[in-house]
Amino acid sequence: MRLLVELSLLTLVAASSSTGAGSSVTTPLGDFAPTKGSTCACKKLSCELGEVILPSSATYVVQAAENYWDVRADLSPACIFLPASADEVSKAVSIFKSCNAQFAVRGGGHMNYPGSNNIDGGVLLALEKLNNVIVKRDTIEVGPGLNWYDVYSALEPYGRAAIGGRLKTIGVPGLSLIGGFHYFNNKYGYAMDNVVSYDIVLGNASQITVNKSSHPDLFWALKGGANNYGIVTKFTLRTFDIPKVSTTIQVYNESGIPDFLTAVCDMAMLDDKDPIAAGMVATVQYNATTKVASASLLGVQEGVSRPPSQFANFSAIPATTRINNVTTMKQWATDLDSPKQMFRVMFSHKTMKPDADVLHSIYKTWKDAVDQIADIEGLYPTFVINIASASAARVARTNGVGNVWGLEEESHILWQFSTGWALAQDDLRVEAWSRQLAEHLHAINVKKGIASEFVYMGDAGEWQDPFAGFPKENVARMREIRSSYDPKGIFSRLNWGGFKLGI
Repeated sequence: MRLLVELSLLTLVAASSSTGAGSSVTTPLGDFAPTKGSTCACKKLSCELGEVILPSSATYVVQAAENYWDVRADLSPACIFLPASADEVSKAVSIFKSCNAQFAVRGGGHMNYPGSNNIDGGVLLALEKLNNVIVKRDTIEVGPGLNWYDVYSALEPYGRAAIGGRLKTIGVPGLSLIGGFHYFNNKYGYAMDNVVSYDIVLGNASQITVNKSSHPDLFWALKGGANNYGIVTKFTLRTFDIPKVSTTIQVYNESGIPDFLTAVCDMAMLDDKDPIAAGMVATVQYNATTKVASASLLGVQEGVSRPPSQFANFSAIPATTRINNVTTMKQWATDLDSPKQMFRVMFSHKTMKPDADVLHSIYKTWKDAVDQIADIEGLYPTFVINIASASAARVARTNGVGNVWGLEEESHILWQFSTGWALAQDDLRVEAWSRQLAEHLHAINVKKGIASEFVYMGDAGEWQDPFAGFPKENVARMREIRSSYDPKGIFSRLNWGGFKLGI
């Protein structure tokens, strides 16, 4: 099963024969002085609530750095607080407010860019102790300290599955709040569409339960609205009767890449009235030293199908590796891990209508552009393709709730540059290269009339503004809801991490 790790687009695990990115690269934590507000908050948290980890604590480095998968996210909080209950989260927010303390919130720690879920000189609120799980008939209640492997493990004895992360170490809260790509989006919608209730701590420290009938405006805003409204302390998720899944792992050499990209576009355009739940992780890897490119598919389909029928177009392409299996979601996810401090990683992503010729042109331009930065130490470039199908968007448009994305019932391709490298000295160079290349290619697609301005937070670089691609009326409504539930702006002026709505 080690092959799964090496092929997974998001693990970015390079083989030992690549350009050196396979070795761990660590960065010492900086010496950031606490602010007046954080000093106040750390003292109150220590006196009133319990476990507070200070920079002098033995476990500080693990919490401040090693619990993040991207080296760039390693920062130096003034202290780290691990609440054990929703009440303690509420008390912590009250303290942050009274001390005017800057703070960050960490769920799974998977959003990679600096400051998204960590902080220099402020307070880090780490949710890992909020890890309760209650399985019910067709739902599961989960705490924000869990990752998706925990969820799949809890559901396996019941033969059920949830719509969650494709890597086991992705946290429940981050994915659920930004949208959530899963293999089965085409039938069941995105992760956010399958949350039936949120327990949330607001900026005034009050605790409320949010669902279709209780605070329905906030219920809608939390479906893709990220961390602009509060801290969710419990998610109730819809589950489905999926005891078995059929999987396929396929690897192609460079000659198969054109057909591979065509098959991706063909799958994006599938729009069956009664779809079979199926989806994939599709990537192209390129070694700028050896000049060798290859493509890989990790495909999952609900039910038993030998081989999985929805990937017939891929199976028709000559492959160097092809492994088909019938398993469970837990077993499939077992080895799909994050790279854990192996890289600095930059994302850049844009969206387009499915067009195989254009997608192939983007791939070729990207590969040529990688050669321009081949001297960067530890370079590990990956071209990632995700699918947003018309049927996935249809779920939100017909469920009586919707989501903040407001996508039309159209198929889209999300193309992404995921670039790993080793040294901080190359940070600005990689960002400039990745950003300029993505914007140049997107501008060409705009002229062709096939571009979409939709940007998915989970694939976006820190330089991107996902809200700019939402319907303007949705963004206006989101801001009104934020003003209603957080009038003091606790989650816009004291908590800066993640993608914020702006003023």
